[in-house]
Amino acid sequence: MEYVENDLVRIAKRENNTRRSYLVVDPLQGKHIPVVPSRALKLFSSLAETIRDEYNDENLLLVGFAETATAIGAQVAISIGAKYIQTTREPIHDVEYLFFSEEHSHATEQKLIKDDIDAIINQTDRIVFVEDEVTTGNTILNIIKILDSQYPGKLKYAVASLLNGMDSEHIESYERRNISLHYLVKTDHSSYGERADRFLGDGHYYKCLDKENDNYSTICIPGKVDARRLVDSIQYANACENFWLEIKNEIGEFVGKNVLVIGTEEFMFPALYVAEKIESQGNNVLCHSTTRSPIAVSLEKEYPLHNRYELKSMYDSDRKNFIYDIGEYDRVFVITDSPKTEYEGEKTLVNALKTRNENITVIRWC
Repeated sequence: MEYVENDLVRIAKRENNTRRSYLVVDPLQGKHIPVVPSRALKLFSSLAETIRDEYNDENLLLVGFAETATAIGAQVAISIGAKYIQTTREPIHDVEYLFFSEEHSHATEQKLIKDDIDAIINQTDRIVFVEDEVTTGNTILNIIKILDSQYPGKLKYAVASLLNGMDSEHIESYERRNISLHYLVKTDHSSYGERADRFLGDGHYYKCLDKENDNYSTICIPGKVDARRLVDSIQYANACENFWLEIKNEIGEFVGKNVLVIGTEEFMFPALYVAEKIESQGNNVLCHSTTRSPIAVSLEKEYPLHNRYELKSMYDSDRKNFIYDIGEYDRVFVITDSPKTEYEGEKTLVNALKTRNENITVIRWC
């Protein structure tokens, strides 16, 4: 499927970020804006087509960037049958990390699990970095520099992104390094900051409390497979299918309902996967996720986000989280792999959803 800039680009204002004043919000990505899940997964599969036949004689490792590109990377890897790992900002115990920075982000530290890269390095010809957007390419060069110092002469690299906003100077720097670029839409970011500055930021801001609210259901499904660690993408897809089948046994089948599925932070792909399965049963389904990104909201019709709910993270109650534009639905499912111990974050998300919804179920992949 062919995409154009207007399909994938909405401009929003970053809040309190001096590095970059704007944020590109993709209405089909399933992160900030609720999306029909099949449309998101179709978009990600279209990105897979840009690399499917490029590296047939090579063993690929795909790396998806947290938090916004974790689902994109998973679907691209599944589409081409490659090994997959995502970067993470979460603590993983008893492992060694490769640290790098994402300079324009509000949360700059990223890491890969070095133990897993060590385990596959001799069977890998090329790493393909998967992103939602590439503007300068500096973040990817940061990690390539670290990888080359750890594994000199071992790897070739490529980048696959939904959007590419690199200027000629940055593209030439990639060409000099023989790093291939694949993308769906080429963008020009030169006007984005000015466009973001014109918005008033006069939307509705809510801070959700962690007060007790027991009027919702919780389900724990065992057998979690964590893409923060190296996975075979086909095995990962099978694990997500088994996760869905267990969920289906718990919640039953229903048709013709308006349903919202919420993922949490880096845990986006399983939420989209489950959402698409509920959609395929004959329901009207939307999916989006909580995020670390503090984005200004504004009441202008053309602005992408109008209501912001401040939460505590379901992974760390001392960390702020956000969700945007909660609608009204017959059923709401929160799909998460967050620890049971971070109960405060769960309560803030449930209380945000309770402002417009009654039938809420939190489903945790344990």
